[in-house]
Amino acid sequence: MNRKAAGILKYLLSLALAGALVYFALRGIDWRAFAEGLGETRWGYALLYLLAALLALVFREERWRAMMLPLNPEVRRIDAWDSANVGNVVNVVLPGAGEFVRCGYISSKRFSYDKAFGTIVSERAWDVIAVGLLFVAALALNWDTFGNFFVENIWRPLNSRMSLSLWWIIAALAVLAAACLLLVFRFRNRSRFCGKAAGALRNMWSGLASVTRMRRPWAFVLYTAGIWCMYMLMCYFVFRAVPALSHLTLLDALFISSVGNIASVIPVPGGIGAYHYLVALALQSLYGASWETGILAATLNHELHAIIILLVGALSYACLTVRRKK
Repeated sequence: MNRKAAGILKYLLSLALAGALVYFALRGIDWRAFAEGLGETRWGYALLYLLAALLALVFREERWRAMMLPLNPEVRRIDAWDSANVGNVVNVVLPGAGEFVRCGYISSKRFSYDKAFGTIVSERAWDVIAVGLLFVAALALNWDTFGNFFVENIWRPLNSRMSLSLWWIIAALAVLAAACLLLVFRFRNRSRFCGKAAGALRNMWSGLASVTRMRRPWAFVLYTAGIWCMYMLMCYFVFRAVPALSHLTLLDALFISSVGNIASVIPVPGGIGAYHYLVALALQSLYGASWETGILAATLNHELHAIIILLVGALSYACLTVRRKK
């Protein structure tokens, strides 16, 4: 199977999984109640949501640029902004592919593709750490409310599926990866392929370690905190927009946004289905919200964000195209 066919098959499987998750999330829903909830939505909060979403994009671009500057001081803010936005659009359609796209746009003779990719891997690793810390913080601050939901709906189902044989497979893959790395560097001077692979890995490591060479490491921490604060506020503004959820607090928004981010690890386009199901389940289990209200909140949060990403991404793509022609 060639690369193009494999890519098409992967995308079709992702769509099938997304379709299945959408079905489970929406089956049995009372569409009349959903429409009534939509009609009662306070759309003024959508403007505040828009502001928070745009600030999250700005903070993410500034953090990425700060990571690239030690490797290439000539990286322009506008190029980082447009490349990141175009990549976000691609991620909505095909999860993960957008990272390769923005590397292609930002790379140059002085800043290789491998180094750019390394900065993105590092960025995603820090995002995983941030999500974990926020999730633990939310649990610690209100274990009585969030603890039972976490144990019953996340920990036990996950633990029951992570059998001993799966852990052995993960360990074997880790050993295999380590052996491949050892062989690549051992034969880098004897094999042309190993030499190129070793060079690419070194460049990727430079990108990964770029955060340790930043002139202002505290700025990286502030940008990361800003990103996740904006995500929490986006969730909170959705609560305020839905009358049935308007009593929920920022702490509730912190936990629900953390739960929603778990959906990002499921390989479906834009988190469709997975996000809606998890958020609706959390709102129903924790606060007694109806399933229709949970789906409404999840839909508002997910689709408003997707619309903003698509609009900003389309504008950035047009700007990149014009600059490249010049």
